[in-house]
Amino acid sequence: MSRLLRRLLSPAPSATVQRDTVRLRLDDAEIDVLRVRDPRARRIKLSVDERGARLTLPLRASLQTGERFLEQHRGWLSEQLQHYRSDRMPPPLVPGEPGLLPLRGELIPLRWQEARYAKLEVDEQGACVHWPARATPTTLKRLLREFYEAQTRADVGRWLPRYLPGLPRAPTRIRLKVMSSQWGSLAPDGSMALDLALVLGKPEAFEYVLVHELCHLLQANHSPAFWHEVEQRFPAWRQQRDYFQQEGRRLKAMLRQLL
Repeated sequence: MSRLLRRLLSPAPSATVQRDTVRLRLDDAEIDVLRVRDPRARRIKLSVDERGARLTLPLRASLQTGERFLEQHRGWLSEQLQHYRSDRMPPPLVPGEPGLLPLRGELIPLRWQEARYAKLEVDEQGACVHWPARATPTTLKRLLREFYEAQTRADVGRWLPRYLPGLPRAPTRIRLKVMSSQWGSLAPDGSMALDLALVLGKPEAFEYVLVHELCHLLQANHSPAFWHEVEQRFPAWRQQRDYFQQEGRRLKAMLRQLL
C-alpha cells in the first residue's frame, strides 16, 4: 500500500478539548468565565455551578460568536452567580483587611501583620498573615495552599495510626488534591488521594473520608462487605455522609475561592 493511500485510510486524529478563560465585567466586578471548545458540543452553552461560569463552544463556533452569546446572557449570568453565592460563604480575602479563614468547620478571625517573609499561622487570637510589602495575590494563594496542606497532613497524621491495625497494609502514599466531585480515592497501587477541601469542614467528616478510603484496602468496592468494614471502624458514617450532601458543594466552592 502506498504511503498516500495509507494516510488517506488512516483514522483522522481526534480533536481535543481546549480551555481558556474570558474576563468579564459583571456587577461592578470582574469575573473569569471558563471557555471550553469541545468537539462533542453541538451548540453554544452557558452554565453556572459552584465552580463558577462556563461557556462551551462547538468547534464550528468562532470566539467572537461566543463572546456575543456571553454578552447577550449577561443578566442571566449575574442572577445565576448570585444564586450560588451562599450567605454562609466568607468574603474573599483582601490583603491588609481583616477577614475570616475557614478551617475545620469554623471561620477564624484573620488579621494581617507587616513582615519580611510571608507566613500564615494560627495563634490564640485567630489566624495571622505575615505579609511582606512586595507580596502579590499569587503569594497569598501559595501561602493558603501550603497552610491547608500542612493542616491536612497534621489531621491525617493524628488519625491514621488509630486505624492501621487490622488493615493488610498502610497506604503507599497520600496525595492532597483539589478534586471536583470526589472527596477521596484509592488507586490499585495503594496510593490515596484526599481532597484539600476536607480540612475546611468538620473534623469528624474528614476522619470518615479517611476511614472510607482505608477500608478500600480491604474491599475494593462498595459492597455490603465494604460498608461492614466502615461500620466497624466508624459507626457514625451515615451522619457524615449526610453532612457532605448538605455542605459539600459549599466547602469545595470555598476552597476554589481561596485558591
